[in-house]
Amino acid sequence: MSDTPRRRIPEAALGRLPIYLRILVDLTNDDVTQVSSEQLAELAAVNAAKVRKDLSYLGTYGTRGVGYEVKFLTYQIQRELGLNQSWPVVIVGAGNLGQALANFTGIAERGFHVVGVVDKDESKIGQLVGGVRVRHADELQQIASSKAVSIGIIATPAQHAQEAADSLVRAGIGSIMNFAPTVISVPRGVNVRKVDLALELQILSYYEQTRNNGLRAVETGDSSDSVSA
Repeated sequence: MSDTPRRRIPEAALGRLPIYLRILVDLTNDDVTQVSSEQLAELAAVNAAKVRKDLSYLGTYGTRGVGYEVKFLTYQIQRELGLNQSWPVVIVGAGNLGQALANFTGIAERGFHVVGVVDKDESKIGQLVGGVRVRHADELQQIASSKAVSIGIIATPAQHAQEAADSLVRAGIGSIMNFAPTVISVPRGVNVRKVDLALELQILSYYEQTRNNGLRAVETGDSSDSVSA
């Protein structure tokens, strides 16, 4: 077996691995044991060549005429994503969003365990959220150290997001998921993923408006492709 390390996975391909994993889990639940790149591509809404390229970064190429073994491919993706171990997570912000994230069972099912929730609002301190007591934000560093936390989630209002990010960085947390609708600044080496719910809803509103306009155009017989004589 070669000791040559695998190539670094490009960001776009990395973003598709969790999609493939979700599909593979569903296939396993349906007792499917083999899947072709074409089948996986159709379920993931990408082309088969892209699937094969993405999976090649894992060192797996499938078998011609047979495809991929679902169980083994699931294991490979989980291993690559680091999901074969438990990841302690701390949430900054115990408002509605922070509480919803702490109570979301899908996080724990994927190997991420909320071990701390912090806030500066004294009225929230001591509340039980997601099985843990909300503690003051000043205790973040102690929580991160005692629980070996490496992933932090920002669930604060936008105006407090940078302060939350700074606190997470000081606590030695190297990966941050930001749910606040603002851009945060972090030192080089700290990984940030941004989840902007409002932005995604605005994009959906564009598609919905486009779809509705298209339907109205069909109903009235209008077409942007028509040319006046």
